[in-house]
Amino acid sequence: MSRGEATVRGSNVTEEEPEQPYAVKQMIGESPCFRAHVMRIPLIAKCDANVFIAGETGTGKELYARAIHYSSARANQPFMPVNCGAIPVDLVENELFGHERGAFTNAFAIQTGLIEEASGGTLFLDEIDCLPTLAQVKLLRFLQEREYRPLGSSKLRRANVRIIAASNIDPEEAVGNGKMRQDLFYRLNIISLMLPPLRERREDIPLLIRHFLNKYANEFDKPISTLSPEALALAMSHPWPGNVRELEHVIERTMALCEGPVITETELGLSSSQPKRASESLQEAKARQIALFEKNYIQGLLRACNGNITKAALVAQKNRRAFWQLIQKHRIDVSTFKTT
Repeated sequence: MSRGEATVRGSNVTEEEPEQPYAVKQMIGESPCFRAHVMRIPLIAKCDANVFIAGETGTGKELYARAIHYSSARANQPFMPVNCGAIPVDLVENELFGHERGAFTNAFAIQTGLIEEASGGTLFLDEIDCLPTLAQVKLLRFLQEREYRPLGSSKLRRANVRIIAASNIDPEEAVGNGKMRQDLFYRLNIISLMLPPLRERREDIPLLIRHFLNKYANEFDKPISTLSPEALALAMSHPWPGNVRELEHVIERTMALCEGPVITETELGLSSSQPKRASESLQEAKARQIALFEKNYIQGLLRACNGNITKAALVAQKNRRAFWQLIQKHRIDVSTFKTT
């Protein structure tokens, strides 16, 4: 499991339900927007279609990818996570496809690429938008033909690998500004998941805090602590721009430094949120109602159009890009409205 991205199983599991893989049991949360994605994992795991996971940094994209892999028939084969943004541009093709001896200067031995290493299993390509154009072209060919050619080789090779890709930016924006090829995005985006940020699933914060308190109490060999009511209220109101990863780091730091059984607001070390107002202004109330109307209206259109963004945009008399931006603004998962 990726450190910091643990996001909990529900407490309503009955004995009649089938045993869940460990990776799914680590999915922490009970909010509807979170559970909707978790409930889809067994269905996604049953097929081999490519998956595209979008979500802010720290929302648990790798955790979802692992849950899909370990719930599938590929569970006993490799799961290979790759951060495309961390690979030097001139080494991307070599890392993905490998090379033959003598393919370039200092290539004294054969190197196996990640695609071959993941054969039979799942290759998770995080920050897929960071791949250079030429590597995207070669990856697209592999997705289409399941064939690739190592650097310096004259022979094509085949690999049985499921691809799960992820990005922390709007994929359509990445396509629009040229960071990602449109044909590659369409090939990857067979099944899409848009993970909610922590600020949209605040009811899960106490569950996550309890999970991380237990984890670091064991790791630091300390008694399990609890948060004071004031500290918990502060955690509930914090914006958490780093999402679940940020929350874990805060609890880890707090557990390392605290000495008492109750963690105070000061020990939590979060900056206070903006002062609460006694009541909303007319402008604030109006903006909130407009946002609620927009979200309900868009969801209704998508439901009527079976998740077809182009059709829904036509009905709304908006161009597709502007309609997609509204979907992104309200964090709406289009895939939940598609019928099979």
